[in-house]
Amino acid sequence: MTAHATETDSPQAEQIRTTERARLRALVDSDMDAAGQLHAPEFQLITPIGMPLSKTEYLGAIQSGQIKYLMWEPGAIAVRQQSDHAVIRYRARLEIVFGGHRVAPADYWHTDTYERRDGQWMVVWSQATAISQMS
Repeated sequence: MTAHATETDSPQAEQIRTTERARLRALVDSDMDAAGQLHAPEFQLITPIGMPLSKTEYLGAIQSGQIKYLMWEPGAIAVRQQSDHAVIRYRARLEIVFGGHRVAPADYWHTDTYERRDGQWMVVWSQATAISQMS
């Protein structure tokens, strides 16, 4: 019998969604203790402009104020989970200050890979894609 990835409203999927929402709150609040626990040591973010950032670089930029999230409002979070691995995808509205420059609120797609380690879900990879407004 093989395990199949599922996209469900299972308690496990809801736990992953809850973990992602807690991670976003920690990032908006610049709560480095909470954020640190929710990001795997080897975490990597690929930003909307294609820049890879390690956990240390990303959380350090938030802690220093180089990156300041003013708003991060996720829509419905789709979950595909298999055993101790999950991939989530959602659209979100963000407002951010980057390098002292306020970026206008915009919509982004987010895809994140989670792993469950010692009973706790943590994000390993994250990629954000800007949604361009077609005229």
